[in-house]
Amino acid sequence: MKGYIPPMSPLRTPQDTLSITRVLVCTAAILTLSMGIRHGFGLWLQPITQARAWGRGDYGLAIAVQNLCWGVASIFTGMAADRFGAFRVIVVAAVLYALGMVAMAHADTVSLFVLSAGVMIGVAQAGSTYGVLYGVIGRNVPAERRSWAMGVAGSAGSFGQFLIVPLAGQLISAAGWQEALVILGVAALAILPLAWALREPQFAGAGAARREQTILQALSEALAHPSFRWLMAGYFVCGFQVVFIAIHMPSYLRDHGLEPQVASYALGLIGLFNVVGTYAAGALGQRLQKRYILSAIYLARAVTISIFLWAPLSPASVYVFASVMGVLWLSTVPPTNSIVAQIFGVAHLSMLSGFVFFSHQIGSFMGVWLGGYLYDTTGSYDVVWYLAIALGVFAALANLPVKETAIGREPALAGAH
Repeated sequence: MKGYIPPMSPLRTPQDTLSITRVLVCTAAILTLSMGIRHGFGLWLQPITQARAWGRGDYGLAIAVQNLCWGVASIFTGMAADRFGAFRVIVVAAVLYALGMVAMAHADTVSLFVLSAGVMIGVAQAGSTYGVLYGVIGRNVPAERRSWAMGVAGSAGSFGQFLIVPLAGQLISAAGWQEALVILGVAALAILPLAWALREPQFAGAGAARREQTILQALSEALAHPSFRWLMAGYFVCGFQVVFIAIHMPSYLRDHGLEPQVASYALGLIGLFNVVGTYAAGALGQRLQKRYILSAIYLARAVTISIFLWAPLSPASVYVFASVMGVLWLSTVPPTNSIVAQIFGVAHLSMLSGFVFFSHQIGSFMGVWLGGYLYDTTGSYDVVWYLAIALGVFAALANLPVKETAIGREPALAGAH
C-alpha cells in the first residue's frame, strides 16, 4: 500500500521506534506548555500597552513578527529534526522560550519588545510545537494510527490553553504582568525533561538518519503537487482567524464593556472545547476523507463568526461563541499534517509540515497585524471580522480539490515514503 512504511524498512524498525504511549504523553505535555503559554498573549495586550504608552499596533506588530518567525523557523527546525532527531531541537527551543519570556517582561522599547516577544519566542515556538512534534509521531506511529495519534496529542495539548490561559490571567491580577511573564518563562523549562524522553533511537550513534531523498528533492516534489499548495492556502486562513481572535478578542470585549475575566474564561473555553474538536478531527480522519473534514471546519468557522457578530454581545454569547470556536480551533491540525504524511511519507514530514505551517503563520501575521493596524486607524475591528468570514468560505472551497493518495515515485525513492 502506498504511503505505508513496512515494519522492517530502513526508516523504521521495531528497535528504532519509541512506544506510542511515551510519544503521545510527552508530545501532548510539551504542546500543553508551549501552546498554553502562547495562547495567553492576548491577555497582556492592554497591561503592556498601557504601562509602556504604546499603541495596539505596536503590540500587534510584535506578535505578528512572532508568528512570522515561528513560521519561517519551522522550516529549519523541521529540517534539523528530520535529520538529527527532535530532542536537540526541543531543548534549544525550551531554553529560548524561557529567555524570551523574561526579556519580554523587561523590554522597555518597541524594538526590544519585537526582538523578545517576536523573534525569540517565535523561534522557540517553532521548535516546541506541531511541526517538530508531529514529525516524532509520524516516525514512531504506524500509518494506520497516525491521524488518530495526531488528534490525541493535539487534543491533549489543547488542554494547556484551558489550563494555562486562566492561570495567566490570575497571575497578571495577583503578581503583575511582568512577574507573570517571568513565572511562565520558568515554567517553560519543564519542557526539557520531556524532550529527553523523546530521544529517538534511530538518531543515536552517527546522529543523522539516512534519507533516500534530499531536502531539495522532497521540497521540489511537494511544491509541485497541487494538493500541497491547496493545503497551504487553507492553512493561511486558519492562521489568520485563530490568531486574530486569540490576540484581539480580549480587547474587543473590553471595548464593549465586558469585564476582563470574560476574555480569560472565553479563551479557556476555546482550549477546553478544542480538546474535543482536535481529537474528533483526528479520529474522523481514520474513517473519512480529510479534505471534507477540513472544508467543514472552515465553513463552520465562517458561520460561527457571522452569528457571533449578529447576536447581541453578552458574557453568555461570548461563552457560546468560544465553545463552538473551540471545537473548530486547532481541529485543522491533525487532518492537515496527516494528509502531508499520507501523500509524501514521513522521511521529511517535519520539514514539509513546517512549510505548510509557514503559510499558516503568514496568515497569523496578517490577522494580528491588521487587527491592530485597522483598530488604530478606524477605531474598530469590524473589517477584520468580516474578512475572517470571507476567508473561511474561501478555505472551505480550497480544500475540496485536495487529493489524499500517496504520490507515485521511482523505485529508488520508494524507501523515503
